[in-house]
Amino acid sequence: MKSFDIPIPTLKRLPLYYQHLLIARERGEKVMSSTDLGEAIGSAPEQVRKDLSFLSGQGKSRVGYDIDKLISIIETYLGLMLHKEAVIIGAGNLGHALALYPGFSQYGLKIIALFDNDAKKIGEKVGKLKVLHVDDLADYIKNQSIRIAILTTPPESARQIAPQLVNSGIKAIWNFSTAHLVVPEDVLVRNVDLSLELGVISHYISGLDRISLIK
Repeated sequence: MKSFDIPIPTLKRLPLYYQHLLIARERGEKVMSSTDLGEAIGSAPEQVRKDLSFLSGQGKSRVGYDIDKLISIIETYLGLMLHKEAVIIGAGNLGHALALYPGFSQYGLKIIALFDNDAKKIGEKVGKLKVLHVDDLADYIKNQSIRIAILTTPPESARQIAPQLVNSGIKAIWNFSTAHLVVPEDVLVRNVDLSLELGVISHYISGLDRISLIK
């Protein structure tokens, strides 16, 4: 597991702060307090100050944070301005949606290729990208020096392809499958389990329905 110099919950909140700082700057604001920033993302001011204390040079919170400066610090810390290329393995509906998502560019991420093992999908165009055969994946990653892979395949396929990704030089895997991936310690895996989230939502809605029936 990759280690971080700040807690993971804090790391997850930094992009949220970043988004609201950008909005504030667009409104012409110059300074934002920890209270206002906390209200924007649903965190207490104390949590905001603690989170931002991990970032060197963030300024004095008592007089508010300089918006331009804090945006720049977060961009540098998260590497948002660094150009990053990634490939998607799995050219299904989710793979298509991620390949066409314009929001990645704000974080310096560019999807440059999709791969699949379905002969019917090979050569298919997704925006400006062409779906390539997964047999060409390893050489493509090595030749293009790709370090980020996005997995949108079924679990079994994800487990089979993960070692190939690692051996080809991938250092970060965004895993949208439900598979548990075993990788070396220097490879980061971030899991997005959509079925788990749907289960939580379904349970909540079912609870509301039960309450309605009781009433």
